[in-house]
Amino acid sequence: MEHLKTGEVISKRRKELGLTQNQLAQSLNISFQAVSKWENNSAYPDIEMLPKLAAALHTTVDALLGYRSVVTDYDRRYETEEYYWGLLPNRICYDIMKILPPIKPYRVLDIGCGEGKDAVFLAKCGYAVTAFDISEQGIEKAKRLAEHNKVGVRFFKADISDYDPDMEYDIIFCSGMLHFIPRPGRKELCERLKAHTAENGINALNVFVRKPFITRSWDNPEDEKLRHPWYSGELFGYYHEWLFHICREEVFDCNSGGVPHKHCMDTLIGQKTMHLS
Repeated sequence: MEHLKTGEVISKRRKELGLTQNQLAQSLNISFQAVSKWENNSAYPDIEMLPKLAAALHTTVDALLGYRSVVTDYDRRYETEEYYWGLLPNRICYDIMKILPPIKPYRVLDIGCGEGKDAVFLAKCGYAVTAFDISEQGIEKAKRLAEHNKVGVRFFKADISDYDPDMEYDIIFCSGMLHFIPRPGRKELCERLKAHTAENGINALNVFVRKPFITRSWDNPEDEKLRHPWYSGELFGYYHEWLFHICREEVFDCNSGGVPHKHCMDTLIGQKTMHLS
């Protein structure tokens, strides 16, 4: 794994967010001299400070320490002018529109938005969209796509592993990235998403499912350590008290990466309905 100097990472993220050393220091209740020393690599943040610093910089502790994971390797996929996943919206977007049509600007959170095609599509349809991804390249392309389509989307870089929504959303949408969450953290993640969903709002999620008759498409052992397919029905169980609009499992062909392979995926669109007395 590639290891970079922590000070360089802090300086780069701070500048990307448009923060001065003093502004970052104030948000952490420390002196700006401490931030300066970190960025000069003459001192390092205390271990207790790392989670706060990562949150302030919308990144992860691993990233602060300079470690690249398979997730950030999506930057390489997004380096070209072409859009890696194309520009057609995910079919879940159309399902969302049937359940909560944009009769008003419903608040949408798109988790793991990639290059922004779904976030931009939903914004064009009249939703108020916030979207984030761990890939810097993806976010930059997403911003350009929104500008080209003349829509406003609040894009930012963050990691779902340590990101906590800052408000309630009417629609929380996440497609094709929850397999990066290890099993011990999945229930807590779903509870977090549910807690930040407005009454009568929906969560629209899909997850790759482990099946013994499907060979995994990645062959790098380091990659495999970071991918954690779910089990059939696991996602549905975490939302057992919600109203299910869509609850399906399907096997399909995929050609991402240029290697034909198959996936099994569970898809759920559940609604947080009011409790009846």
